[in-house]
Amino acid sequence: MKWQGRRGSANIEDRRGRSVGRAGGITGMGAIAVLLIGYFLGVDVTPLLQNGGQSVQTSGELSAQDRAMGDFVSVTLADTEEIWSEIFATELNRTYHPATLVLFSEVTQSACGNASGATGPFYCPNDQKAYLDTAFFTTLSQQLGAGGDFAAAYVVAHEIAHHVQDELGILDKVNALRARSSEAQSNALSVRIELQADCFSGIWARHAAETFGSIEPGDVAEAMNAAARIGDDTLQRNAGRRPMPDSFTHGTSEQRQRWFATGFESGDLGACDTFAARNL
Repeated sequence: MKWQGRRGSANIEDRRGRSVGRAGGITGMGAIAVLLIGYFLGVDVTPLLQNGGQSVQTSGELSAQDRAMGDFVSVTLADTEEIWSEIFATELNRTYHPATLVLFSEVTQSACGNASGATGPFYCPNDQKAYLDTAFFTTLSQQLGAGGDFAAAYVVAHEIAHHVQDELGILDKVNALRARSSEAQSNALSVRIELQADCFSGIWARHAAETFGSIEPGDVAEAMNAAARIGDDTLQRNAGRRPMPDSFTHGTSEQRQRWFATGFESGDLGACDTFAARNL
């Protein structure tokens, strides 16, 4: 992905280097296994990692790698802002209001509750902010086998896609319905939300290729690989569990790949209506 030297976003709130963490608790491979479950199954596993440890305040200068990753996220966010502003204006005759993306280390606060490395990247509709611990990209690459800068860009685009859903009024309607549903029904609705966000991410990737010429050979394959690595069925198998479809909240590896590809190939919002789809 060609991103160096390009415009970054002004909608970055960088809280890295001043987070509150916990000392003690599960470490090593045990911590990695717990984190993988939390990242993608929507479970805050912070209490398991804390295990009665002492509070610690971290503060300091960011490393060169941290600064470079912040610049990368800023450029990717700027691309989403330009693309979605254009789509809203030309296709919907509406104004797109960009989200703020919060970069943090270990732990921070959001209007949706505690944000931590254990919860993974997420979007909070209560404050219209996306939250991202950039250390997640290391886990994505080294532990999940989804390396490459475009795999990381896909993660950013996916969270911003939730903001697009929020702007379109989709999140409010679906979350209200989920609140009145059984756990299995709520999970099924969550899968449709997440697959639509994957599809919107594909639309962003197509427009990024056409508008900025930033997509290089192999980039789309990186995003498709990331989508496969974070499917609910794959994550549950890798965590030593038998896949349980009723517990899925994001979709299978095949579904996530297919809906990303649908958005990328069509570039059409209408093609991303996962709620009207009989077969996901």
